[in-house]
Amino acid sequence: MLTIIGKATSINVRKVLWTCAELDLPFTREEWRDEHAALNPNRMVPVLVDGDFVLWESNAICRYLCVREAAALLPFEARARARVEQWMDWQATELNNAWRYAFMALVRASPHHADPAQVAASVAAWNRHVGILDAQLAQTGAWVAGEQFTLADIVIALSLNRWSMTPMARPDYPHIAAYLARLAARPGYRAWCANGVP
Repeated sequence: MLTIIGKATSINVRKVLWTCAELDLPFTREEWRDEHAALNPNRMVPVLVDGDFVLWESNAICRYLCVREAAALLPFEARARARVEQWMDWQATELNNAWRYAFMALVRASPHHADPAQVAASVAAWNRHVGILDAQLAQTGAWVAGEQFTLADIVIALSLNRWSMTPMARPDYPHIAAYLARLAARPGYRAWCANGVP
């Protein structure tokens, strides 16, 4: 049985939990404890334990689970797979870096993220990046990487959920709205993404 270490409200843990839901994989979840530091030197979650195999970094865990299960969430064909991984990496680097300051200020009320100019810049960058995604969805007409739901949708939908729940001004992106409506039909999305947690 898989063990997933990390709190269920963590955006990165939720990527893994939703992936398990899509793959119908049973798992147990444990809260982080000090002794788990031996499993991840970064002292970050999630951590996956699969027998004697330990893995950290949420996107790597999601990829591993799909390869382990030979799941189409991560396509086998080279170009299709590269497209999925492109958007996963974009989420982890470009999109997440855009929203981090604004989210910490507006949702977490972090005293270390209280500069109004930096909040405004982060909100603008966040909205600009969601605009890139809106344009991509206009091209595909369906999912982030093309006609099929993939891992790219799991990781990006969690950031979009955070974008939609943060108290800030947002442009009206019609393709994003239609995309979120499509996602709402998926039980894993409802359980681990649009579940009231930003």
